[in-house]
Amino acid sequence: MNKSRFSRYLAILLSLFILLTSSTGFCLSNDNATSSASTQKTFTSQFSQRFPEEDPTSRTLARSRRVFKGYKGQGNMIIESYGATSVKIYVNGNKISIPAEKLKNKTPIEIDISKYTRNGDNTLKVLSVKPEGTYLNVSIEYPTLSYGKPEDVGFNSDILRDIDKYINNEIKEGFPSAVLLVMKDGKIIKNTAYGYKKKYDQGTIIDAPEKTTIDTIYDLASNTKMYATNIALYKLVSEGKIDLQEYVHTYIPDFKQNGKDKIKVLNLLTHTSGFAPSVKFYKKDNDLGEEFFSQDKEKTCKLMCELPLINEVGKVTKYSDLDFMVLGYIIEEVTGQPLDIYIEENIYSKLGLKNTMFNPTKKGLQEKQFAATEIFGNTRAGSVDFENIRKHTLQGEVHDEKAYYSMDGVSGHAGLFSTTKDLAVLCQLILNKGGYGDVKIFDANVGDQFAKPSYNSNVYGVGWNRAANMNRIWMFGPYASNLAIGHTGWTGTLTVIDPRHDLAIVLLTNKKHSQIEDGKFLGDGFQTGKYGSIVSMIYEALLENNK
Repeated sequence: MNKSRFSRYLAILLSLFILLTSSTGFCLSNDNATSSASTQKTFTSQFSQRFPEEDPTSRTLARSRRVFKGYKGQGNMIIESYGATSVKIYVNGNKISIPAEKLKNKTPIEIDISKYTRNGDNTLKVLSVKPEGTYLNVSIEYPTLSYGKPEDVGFNSDILRDIDKYINNEIKEGFPSAVLLVMKDGKIIKNTAYGYKKKYDQGTIIDAPEKTTIDTIYDLASNTKMYATNIALYKLVSEGKIDLQEYVHTYIPDFKQNGKDKIKVLNLLTHTSGFAPSVKFYKKDNDLGEEFFSQDKEKTCKLMCELPLINEVGKVTKYSDLDFMVLGYIIEEVTGQPLDIYIEENIYSKLGLKNTMFNPTKKGLQEKQFAATEIFGNTRAGSVDFENIRKHTLQGEVHDEKAYYSMDGVSGHAGLFSTTKDLAVLCQLILNKGGYGDVKIFDANVGDQFAKPSYNSNVYGVGWNRAANMNRIWMFGPYASNLAIGHTGWTGTLTVIDPRHDLAIVLLTNKKHSQIEDGKFLGDGFQTGKYGSIVSMIYEALLENNK
């Protein structure tokens, strides 16, 4: 057998092995339980369990029961029968009718359970599987988003309209633009655009600026850390490819110099690595000297291995871009792919996200699709200069200097662009603890692990910022629960995800697309760009709804 033919046979055998051993994917038939290839689809569930259990608890009334996340009016159950001809299945106490002939067909059965589901926890019982010795495998897919009215999920529309008036007044006063999305209980109840995606061309106000729409794409800045690096790590930890308790040098062998041999992956995620907040690699006159100058990604990654520490590892919590730059480097080393390619192929494309990516204008998107950021490039209105500095108004190019100049636009700390609609899916992925519809990205226990408080600081989780009982009121407002997690981005972006209320808020602005006076961006002075006031009003629309 020639080498080429052997390779093809090996690939076929490997595919068959994966198909037979996969625990998260099924080939499904349609509602009539036919098995033709044209009607089959891949199905991945929030859980897949055998009933009765192989090793049941001795507590008889705790057997054959599960809880699953659901929303009123949606839900799919998949049943596979292994010899069973009858069964009693209940969702929230409602008996599900399953004709015996379908069980006997030996093909997966897809059942619509939407009329039995409710928001939040739902109960499942699978009882009286007969005949003795047979069993069923039952799966339920992850919830997905839909559009709804504010009143559907307990919001006061009048207060939400007050938010519109508030932001529009700030637009009139000079704030550039914003898009605000609010979602609760699986329903997007607000997705509103304000202002203009580009007001200035250099220092000149455009005569007829184009209005922002809900499809306008924003530079997420440090929200990249959450929507790209963190979620990629969720996946790789779930797959056993990265261990948070492992030393970084396990994945990057050269990462041992200057005391960094003691840094674990967890230290990077909790900002306890000992790194300085940042190093301006892109400037020859950076704090560490010209030997740490780099406008080349490969060289920058090498320099990260040589960086000194400013604090003892594990002792001091200090937010640092460098932590997530290294995490992005780890992901590339483990996967063997550039960070953007790995995430876009293995996460975003599987979730159907079309406008979430790094280096978007290099991938076919047009400048006019984006909200512009700094008016004079990275010059701060001419007060900053360095090698190859951009001086044009930035639109569709990552603003962050380390990401753009030193990491070729792709870094673990910055560089991602997206829309509110795409980010809503990623927020729901987090609320669902790992999946969306029939796509699974990570395990629920990993999601729980990342959301817990850091061992060293209650205001940090593993990668996330935490509301932590009003300790970050400027960002989360005064009403967010102590379970709320989120992040901000320097360009003017905010994420709040509150599992207690099954709520997420995404506020995208381009507040840096404004004039500079006395070294400060005027956009930073508006309440819309300060986050906490807008978030507070959203919670009041929910918590103070007396209608």
